[in-house]
Amino acid sequence: MSKGRSTAGAGLKLLARFGLVGIAATILYAVLATVLIKSEWIGVTPVQASLAAYAAAAVFSYLAHKSVTFMSSGSHRSEAARFLLLTATGFGMAYGVPALLTMKLGLSPIFAVLVTCLLIPAINLLMLDRWVFAQRRPGRQGDRPT
Repeated sequence: MSKGRSTAGAGLKLLARFGLVGIAATILYAVLATVLIKSEWIGVTPVQASLAAYAAAAVFSYLAHKSVTFMSSGSHRSEAARFLLLTATGFGMAYGVPALLTMKLGLSPIFAVLVTCLLIPAINLLMLDRWVFAQRRPGRQGDRPT
């Protein structure tokens, strides 16, 4: 098999794992937020429920990306801090991109949401791969697209 084909295959596998972890984290967030909102004995507001569910989904996302998507052998100390910073940056972008595109440039809110939905995961994939989880386990370097 040619190097180009194996690199493309590795990239597709990485993208598939990244997508599956993202979908699972989104489902986890939705289920937890719904359960917390509907639970009368816990007694949290919808905002509190959303934040708690988001935090739980972020922990899941970190652990799943570390062990499944990127198979990193780096330390939790450095990778968790980087992941937290990237997550906070994504949160800021979820505010800033639509604000810029709608309020400053006068573009459609739907277009702004679409750009945000494409831009943040693309940046996350790149930054998770090249910065947060850059240290791979031995034998797993082939999963990093070049």
